[in-house]
Amino acid sequence: MSDPDYLGSDVVSGQVLPEWIDVNQHMNVAYYILAFDLAVDSLWERFGITSEYVNVTDSSTFAVESHITWQRELSVDQPYVITTQLLAYDEKRIHQFMRMYHSTEHYLAATAEWLNLHVDLSVRKVAPWPKDILHRIAAFAEQQGNHDWPPEAGKQMQVAKPLFSSRN
Repeated sequence: MSDPDYLGSDVVSGQVLPEWIDVNQHMNVAYYILAFDLAVDSLWERFGITSEYVNVTDSSTFAVESHITWQRELSVDQPYVITTQLLAYDEKRIHQFMRMYHSTEHYLAATAEWLNLHVDLSVRKVAPWPKDILHRIAAFAEQQGNHDWPPEAGKQMQVAKPLFSSRN
């Protein structure tokens, strides 16, 4: 990518479709999640986690946690690009942080933090990554460079000074 303000590695780009627009005349929350999910799929392809991989190995990934923040609106036909930054991985898990940018105005539109597990589908249990997949994850992490931990990552939702809270 040419914009120096983009953080992470470019994984997917697209354009806001008319059917993604809600009554507020901006991209609906469900479609941000869809766009981020497509970015995950694109990253998985780089790692070798394709539909063929799933069919041959009877293994896949399951999302177990995600957190989305909306920064600025996107409207119909606006172009976007999604980048990914690996935050951590181990022998069974991967934690990534994605950013969605307006690709011509270069502003940050949304972020998504995502935790996935590698799963043996035959027993529906978490399983270690195959060595070749783990090697590709490591190579991706190595080439992404050093970026600071995103301020949105691990963020807790809360009302700063609530008029009511069910928390004791």
